[in-house]
Amino acid sequence: MTADAADLTIDRAAAEIARGTLSPVELTAAVLDRCARLDPELGSFTLVRAEEAMAEARRAERGLASGEYFGPLHGIPLVLKDLYDLAGHPRTASSATRKGHLARRDATVSRRLREAGAVLIGKTHCDEYAYGSTTPATRNPWNPDRVPGGSSGGCGAAIAARMGLGGMGTDTGGSVRIPAALCGIAALKPTYGLVPRTGVVPLSSSLDHAGPMARTTTDLAHLLSTVAGHDPGDPASVARPAGEYLDGPPVRTIGVPRSYFFDRCHPEVAAGVRAAVKVFEDLGCDAREVEIPYAAEAYDAGLVIIMAEASSCLGDVLRDHGGLLTERVRTALAAGEKVRAVDYLEAQRVRTRARLAWQHALDEVDVIAFPTVAAPAAEFGSDSVSYPDGTTESVIDAYARFPLAANLTGLPALSVPCGFTTDGLPIGLQLAGRAFGEAQLLLAGRQFEEATDWADRIPIAAGGTA
Repeated sequence: MTADAADLTIDRAAAEIARGTLSPVELTAAVLDRCARLDPELGSFTLVRAEEAMAEARRAERGLASGEYFGPLHGIPLVLKDLYDLAGHPRTASSATRKGHLARRDATVSRRLREAGAVLIGKTHCDEYAYGSTTPATRNPWNPDRVPGGSSGGCGAAIAARMGLGGMGTDTGGSVRIPAALCGIAALKPTYGLVPRTGVVPLSSSLDHAGPMARTTTDLAHLLSTVAGHDPGDPASVARPAGEYLDGPPVRTIGVPRSYFFDRCHPEVAAGVRAAVKVFEDLGCDAREVEIPYAAEAYDAGLVIIMAEASSCLGDVLRDHGGLLTERVRTALAAGEKVRAVDYLEAQRVRTRARLAWQHALDEVDVIAFPTVAAPAAEFGSDSVSYPDGTTESVIDAYARFPLAANLTGLPALSVPCGFTTDGLPIGLQLAGRAFGEAQLLLAGRQFEEATDWADRIPIAAGGTA
């Protein structure tokens, strides 16, 4: 066993468990110790299942002793965003409107993780009903005066601080990739329909995705292999079996958008991402400029779709429990009810044009590289970010402008850490790929990780340095 097993990645811990040099009980105890020491400051969890997690770890250990091994997640401590059903436990969506709610059965993702032998440490905070990008209950482990991003910020902070080796979030407009970028971890929004959402609180039915979060792309591949695959309970689920996702085709060409995706971007973020593209060039990739039309229009269209569909999904909550909602979510849901049908339909037409534009760009290159978000982690409690030129922008625009394109098109998108600002805040590189091209996308991320050490950095809250 290492000096602190909680510092292991999923892949390394799985190898030690398979060899018998690491016990699931020891690993889970180390992670729970981190939770007890660090979460009072970070506020990642809505629920820590300490006793149940230790029982699951002991069960995983007994299975190993009898020759039962379910694969790379066997005995691995993971976290779930508090949108996923976990039988017998609350599913609060970080909202007072769901106080007392207990899930009757597992979400499909939760069940698949259990069946793979994973140890579920607990449920993590998000923006209320996942409608936001800062996760107000949680602090950033690199600097507790900064936000962790959202809406899966509890997962992002917990994984970065080693309070779980990986986990599952959801992504409607960037919600696994935003906290990954701001907390210095990796996250994948898969192709629409690849991972089922049965048993997950909805926000926007045509934009919601379930996605893995972890410290490395190899770990993301292990998670994706477990949770992907058709589920008849989700009407959007595609009839496509899960793959291994560890060995994709090599990336030979990488596209860099000429406009929009580097416009109105913090210069240190832009420089970090361009330096990452240079790493790919040094690895033998051909970097080319690509044009992606309708980018600004697509962002506006995405916001219209989210507003309308969120109000459809949560209309009953607004009507029956509106007084318990935070003012921000209550106002957003009320505004969504006023979206006109003609505007929603026009947004869907823009969506079609945007999807074709991205498909055309990806006919020319293997993946497209751009910043995950436009700015580093904002100050806690702030509604805006400031740029060095003196301009400001709302937090939601700074964080959703770039990642929302992948939700709108349904294409897979990956965020990996690619540097730090002079203030010691993480920078995220986003890579977008072809539909169901997760294996190639994850290989590209792994190539980058192997050529750099950004994924190895440890945040201050977990004993590292800025």
